Amino acid sequence: MCWLIRRCRLPALALIAALVVVVPVALSQAPAQSEAQPATQTPGPGTTSVAAGNTQSQPPALAPQPPPTQEEIADALMGHQRYQAAIEAYKKAPSDSADVWNKMGIAYQMMLDPLDASRCYQTSLRLGAKNSRVLNNLGTVYDSMKEYGSAERMYRKALKLDPTSALILKNLGTNLLAQHKYKRGWEAYKEALALDPSIFQNNSSPRVENPASASDRGAMNYYMAKGCVRAGMNDCAIEYLRMALNEGFTNPKKIEADSEFAGLRGVPAFEQLLASQTRQ
Repeated sequence: MCWLIRRCRLPALALIAALVVVVPVALSQAPAQSEAQPATQTPGPGTTSVAAGNTQSQPPALAPQPPPTQEEIADALMGHQRYQAAIEAYKKAPSDSADVWNKMGIAYQMMLDPLDASRCYQTSLRLGAKNSRVLNNLGTVYDSMKEYGSAERMYRKALKLDPTSALILKNLGTNLLAQHKYKRGWEAYKEALALDPSIFQNNSSPRVENPASASDRGAMNYYMAKGCVRAGMNDCAIEYLRMALNEGFTNPKKIEADSEFAGLRGVPAFEQLLASQTRQ
């Protein structure tokens, strides 16, 4: 799964270090297996264990814990951003697990290796073809390589399996904006916001970042600003508008005429932004 999130000062779990100002695309993970916690034996109803001749109760015995699996070890390494070590651990996990291949693909994306990431995702899909998470992630790989048509097909396949995924809709919207399909991209953003008003500030999923041309960034910033306004994130919206203005995509008159930004009127930072641009 970034330049939009960082510049809005939104904390994010960044999957890939940004090469340039970038478009955020969120990855999907299967829930990581939790680390095993020491378990204690609890006496059943009506049972107590006291040693003969000893009036003090004995501490409960600890149940033996199995050693962690290779997948659990790899998950822990991922949590510490030790991606190469995680990959080596995933390779030792059962090779017939679609989830393992998906996680390995994410690790490769973290290491800026889209080809191996794509190979892992495709293997995961062969093992579990109907998996919206993996289709979404494969879409992000294609986006990172600017293969926008292939990425769009993956997102649409994922949406057929999970039509109420705000995350996939957001990724599709960003993809469409990158293809200059601005109206359709904004429609996808609106659908994502209708399903999850916090989707633009939801940082629970890792993200991969893919570079966009300077001309595209202005458009993406403008529509991201609209999404932030709808989510009630005025400060974020103003920052995106600032970037869109600096990149020459829009101008104060266009912003003032856009009804989506009516809620920003009277906000000091918004008025100052437009005034500063007008004076230039």
